[in-house]
Amino acid sequence: MTKIKRGLIRIIVAAVLFAAAVACNITLGGKAPQWAWAIVFAAVYLVIGCDVLIRAAKNIARGKVFDENFLMIVATVGAFAVGEYLEGVAVMLFYQVGELFQSYAVGRSRRSIAELMDICPQTACVETENGEVTVDPSEVEVGSVVVVRAGEKVPIDGVITDGSGHLDCAALTGESVPVEVKAGDTALSGAISVSGALRIRTVKPYADSTAAKILDLVENASAKKAKSENFITRFAAVYTPAVVIAALLIAVLPPLFIGYNVGSVWMEWVKRALTFLVVSCPCALVISVPMSFFGGIGCAGKNGILVKGGNYLELLSKADTVIFDKTGTITKGRFDVANIVYASGATEDDVLTAAAAAESLSNHPVARSIVRAALERGITAPSGVNATELAGRGICATLNGDEILCGNAKLMEERGIDRQEIDDMCATVVYVAKNGAYIGALAISDSIKDDSQKALADLKRDGIRTVMLTGDNHAVAQSVAERVGIDEFHAELLPDGKVAKAEEIIDGQSGGNGKLRGKNRGAVAFVGDGINDAPVLSRADVGIAMGALGSDAAIEAADVVLMNDRLSQIVFARKIAKKTVAIVKQNIVFALAVKAIVLVLAAFGIANMWLAVFADVGVAVLAILNAMRALGIKQTPAHKTDVSSVDKTI
Repeated sequence: MTKIKRGLIRIIVAAVLFAAAVACNITLGGKAPQWAWAIVFAAVYLVIGCDVLIRAAKNIARGKVFDENFLMIVATVGAFAVGEYLEGVAVMLFYQVGELFQSYAVGRSRRSIAELMDICPQTACVETENGEVTVDPSEVEVGSVVVVRAGEKVPIDGVITDGSGHLDCAALTGESVPVEVKAGDTALSGAISVSGALRIRTVKPYADSTAAKILDLVENASAKKAKSENFITRFAAVYTPAVVIAALLIAVLPPLFIGYNVGSVWMEWVKRALTFLVVSCPCALVISVPMSFFGGIGCAGKNGILVKGGNYLELLSKADTVIFDKTGTITKGRFDVANIVYASGATEDDVLTAAAAAESLSNHPVARSIVRAALERGITAPSGVNATELAGRGICATLNGDEILCGNAKLMEERGIDRQEIDDMCATVVYVAKNGAYIGALAISDSIKDDSQKALADLKRDGIRTVMLTGDNHAVAQSVAERVGIDEFHAELLPDGKVAKAEEIIDGQSGGNGKLRGKNRGAVAFVGDGINDAPVLSRADVGIAMGALGSDAAIEAADVVLMNDRLSQIVFARKIAKKTVAIVKQNIVFALAVKAIVLVLAAFGIANMWLAVFADVGVAVLAILNAMRALGIKQTPAHKTDVSSVDKTI
């Protein structure tokens, strides 16, 4: 039996007993002795409040005295002490009803997250010499072949070796349309095979698979609290003992000045103090604020946006500057060789062969485009190549005693190699030299992502300053910036130059000393591919990894990971962040305002126990229901992209 069902049964039993006791009291017209009613209502009280008594006792034993359980016990037992048996039971009964609603709301939110993140299959079907064997995914070794049939989940990241079909990646990326896959394509754990059987060779152990890392990220997200959450925690630690002391003063001081034996003065002020205690429970804040961030994180995850903690949602809502990498972020990162020029005494094939040999061991998108262009011409990269990557400049390779340099203009200048300037095309230019002599160059073109222009326009409309940092040449950077509407750009930056420029922008936002420039200082977000840009991702207030599905470096370095490569997701992520923070502020203001008013009324004897119950339980339930709205934030048409008129060519 679940906790909620047990609580419901206890409330129903207690309510029936309470109603019977009240009916008897009315029927007898108060003829029964007080001690008899004390026993009857105490029995009902124990039925409904035994768990609160136990929790309070355990917390006191651990040294955690001042919590809501303690306040409820003091208030209700105090009511019994002054002869208010009916009110003492009623307060505890309604408190438990509120707790039931809270448990239901929290449980519903957790179920939504659990359903969202239920992406790890329980078993994996592995091919062996003796046929197919079903094992736990954690037991599958790297290099094993797993079979995934229609309707089953991919257990571990791998490459499809046989079969074709469609994979539903909604749980990973938020995409509603299944992705068509075939032999040679990557299959990520957590995706569901919609049609066809697939044979997949695993490339990672289960612990490092995409699904496992996503689950770990979401489970640990609550550890990084937002400032609002930390404020509420500190506030409750001071607030609770303060109100206990205030209640004690209310009960003791006025009777001393008014007169201890004047009528029922002492009893009246004790009742006020008890009402004051019931009102003062801080559960509306303590529960609803973390739950709001939890809901926002869950909503983001449901839409393919992984946020590592509530603090990053809060920072993202405050971001007023967003820095972008170019390649793979604003552009697709899908390069093609658009043109080849060659020096006297060389041919196009000579330039392409040398470049492909130098770039054959690199995984950089530009390198892959050169190798792909060579293969299309029937030129295969030779074996025996030794290559050294020169950060931000290119590659130096040796083959059969020949030295091949393949890189940008800076590399040629460093080596003192004269070259033909190519500045008439808005493309990435790769210069090639062999044994110290220039032999030609390749113009590599990229294309702008479908939604980059619209997404950047949406950000600017929201008052966001946009900056682009790139290692590419000035002409390409300027072309991209003009087409998508970037406010400012900085080109031809080495990796350390990117970090320095990002720090300059961040320090400019913070008044030059890296500290917050007042409470309203805007945060700086950096958007990159999460691999080459890891240092800048770590340095920014909020690091956002774009298009880094399955990348260990992205998940480690970034604070927010977008499980697809659409810039429009940043606009939606900001919408989630801003609405979540707005809900948090609403709950804080509402709870504090109601409690402040009722606390004053209680101190002056105007508020009774019933109003006190509303100020505690009622406010908590309303705040939690409001917090649950964060789970249902929708991506409105304003954040979707019309790409029909976007010029994608660079």
